[in-house]
Amino acid sequence: MLVTTKDLYLDAKKEGYAIGAFNVSTLEAIKAIINAAMKLKSPVVIETSEKEMSFLEPALVFDIVKELAKDLRIPVGLHLDHGKSLETVKEAIASGYTSVHFDGSGLPDGDNIKLTKAAAEMAHQRNLTIEGELGHIAGSSEMHGEQIIIDKKTLTDPEMAKKFVSETGIDILAVSVGNIHGIYKNEPKLDIERLAKIKEIGIPMSLHGGSGIPDDQIKRAISCGIAKINVNTELRMAYTETLRDELAENPDEIVPYEYLPEEIEAIEDVVEAKIRLFGSDNRI
Repeated sequence: MLVTTKDLYLDAKKEGYAIGAFNVSTLEAIKAIINAAMKLKSPVVIETSEKEMSFLEPALVFDIVKELAKDLRIPVGLHLDHGKSLETVKEAIASGYTSVHFDGSGLPDGDNIKLTKAAAEMAHQRNLTIEGELGHIAGSSEMHGEQIIIDKKTLTDPEMAKKFVSETGIDILAVSVGNIHGIYKNEPKLDIERLAKIKEIGIPMSLHGGSGIPDDQIKRAISCGIAKINVNTELRMAYTETLRDELAENPDEIVPYEYLPEEIEAIEDVVEAKIRLFGSDNRI
């Protein structure tokens, strides 16, 4: 069933697990995520970035997810990831998304608060969940051949986070604590002490860049209040690498439904592993 997500995150925070939020840009990815969540009896969030939403068309994403989830016994959220404008947030809400993320992290704090509050009011008018972001999360959801250096000035300030949460009214806070989008040569090193301080605010938190973070750090982050973990790059890798291998082995194959089940299975394997790592399996 398609649901809004605030209560899912509150339950996850209370019980000490996190819900996987998986980015999609194809029907195969949507089917794989739902298959994995059903198999493991886990709540799940399907999400699209602005570019992914634009490519798929938001109303179409909603129709597909709603149709696939309507008879399921697991809760499925549909989420806008990193909406950079109120117009994008409004479009997602109008299209049926059950939660939205307004990302004003690149703005001065005052502007971020003002616009995130406006986005929260839009979402709450429809009883939808709103995620806000404070601190800049670097990188992009790709494989990178170089190392990345995180500027500590871009990390979420715990004291500013209190003000941000209080004045915006958001339901979940996306934090920058050493996490990065994408996979680089050097592994992320989460600032667990900083995360523990932000936890004191009491709001569920969202961890972006879940693809490249070592398992032990994921578990420590969950113990510090992370209730939602975003995964994108590993899904893209599973899909693309499987597709390349299949077509290399069968260069004359031209029928998509003959080879696409392999891509679905590859994504499904990644999602299952993440669900188990996050501890959200057998929660339904």
